[in-house]
Amino acid sequence: MQPEVLIVGAGPVGMTAASELARFGIAIRIVDKAARRTDKSKALVVWSRTLELLDRGPGGAAPFVEAGFKMRAVNFVAGEGQPMGRVTTDSVKSPYPYGLMLPQSETERLLEERLQRLGVAVERQVEVLEFKRTEAGVEAILRHTDGRKETASANWLLGCDGAHSVVRHTMGVPFAGETLNSDWMLADVHLKGYPFPDTEASIHWHKDGAFVIFPISPGRYRVLADLPVTSGALPPTPTLEQVQSIIDRRGPGGLTAFDPIWLAGFRINGRKVAEYRAGHIFLLGDAAHVHSPAGGQGMNTGMQDAFNLAWKLALVIRNSCGDRLLDSYSPERSLVGDEVLKLAGRLTAVATIKNSTLQSIRNLAGHFMFGLSAVQHALADSMTEVAIGYPRSPLNAHLANVGGGPKPGERAPIRDDEPAVGSGNSPRFALFANDTPASRLLLSKYSSFLESSPRTPYADHGIWLVRPDGYVALTAQQDALNEVDAYLANLSKAAAASAG
Repeated sequence: MQPEVLIVGAGPVGMTAASELARFGIAIRIVDKAARRTDKSKALVVWSRTLELLDRGPGGAAPFVEAGFKMRAVNFVAGEGQPMGRVTTDSVKSPYPYGLMLPQSETERLLEERLQRLGVAVERQVEVLEFKRTEAGVEAILRHTDGRKETASANWLLGCDGAHSVVRHTMGVPFAGETLNSDWMLADVHLKGYPFPDTEASIHWHKDGAFVIFPISPGRYRVLADLPVTSGALPPTPTLEQVQSIIDRRGPGGLTAFDPIWLAGFRINGRKVAEYRAGHIFLLGDAAHVHSPAGGQGMNTGMQDAFNLAWKLALVIRNSCGDRLLDSYSPERSLVGDEVLKLAGRLTAVATIKNSTLQSIRNLAGHFMFGLSAVQHALADSMTEVAIGYPRSPLNAHLANVGGGPKPGERAPIRDDEPAVGSGNSPRFALFANDTPASRLLLSKYSSFLESSPRTPYADHGIWLVRPDGYVALTAQQDALNEVDAYLANLSKAAAASAG
């Protein structure tokens, strides 16, 4: 049977998209040219917002939390070990108020197990050589490990195939940006003498450059540092002795590295496409955006691309909503990509200042800013990604300012004592409104993609319409159900067809 969706790339982004579409009952096919999942730690942290979204799927977020290690604070240190501040995640209003340290190899294992429970197998050693658009969608040429070529058709194509994306190259989409003029060292090692708790990271603004330590598990850490650029096409892989030399020079003192798990050199690219959609083809994750690892948000941003797109695509494929719903994917996620790119770039630039006068100014400013509780809370919300929203989304409807609750485009609060919006096997908007004949009529009229919430979330009893991914789409007064009806009609397939 021809799949509705062909997903190219079976990393965390591709498998997130596949598992979301599969739980919504969409026929998919996911291929990857690699023979197996990565065995490297690569992306290390799964942030709070990603865990909230994973919690909606089969098995929830529990398997990820059980396999990971909770990081609850980041320490900022200047110069020769002068403490500047400490940002904790205690204030984050989420069921998961921490960064979950989980090697990418484990994240991929758990996502593949989720896919298997949904009856989907990743087709490995299957490479997309080329594809072309058709009236119905796309037609791709696949090459199998035995050299056999296959022509595969699908109605939709998702490019989740990384920074060197074949899908993006075939589309001819520019990947605008730059490569930073420095080499970087990565070392996943065991450390003795770490002066902070195992549950805390540390960022050191040394005069020589950046030096960062992330916990992976008790006694095991990732060390990152910038180095002078070399002339080779790729930076050299550091030795353990070189890693120890950097630790001695920039670290807090008394640290000893041993038993390395992974040593690597890399360069930082900051690049992004302008549009994430071209008809029936979409770009997600590193195929659409790459940036500095500062903040650890690359994989999370890509997985959230997948969460954003999957429910929209499922509603369109199921004929519940018109194709115009998909037009919101690129502007919503592109704006998030812009913000992540800018923030990661700023963090990298601040940490790698070499001018001694500017370093002194930076350290003084940092000491002051990190001492403000409002700044600490804002940094925690930004870091854990619960602050991500879609304030300029074309799906937002500002019918009325209903006091005391989230605005359109903002993340809806999550309560521990009830399922989150979007937890079922069908993508549905949730209507938070008083139980009246008019609201029941609305629920019946749009039953294919609308359900009621068991509670009205705020005391003034306004109306909230919450998207399947947990963001507010609309707010209105209780007597404005006609306007809510008009909003839902505009999303529906019938409205899209009559419009043209």
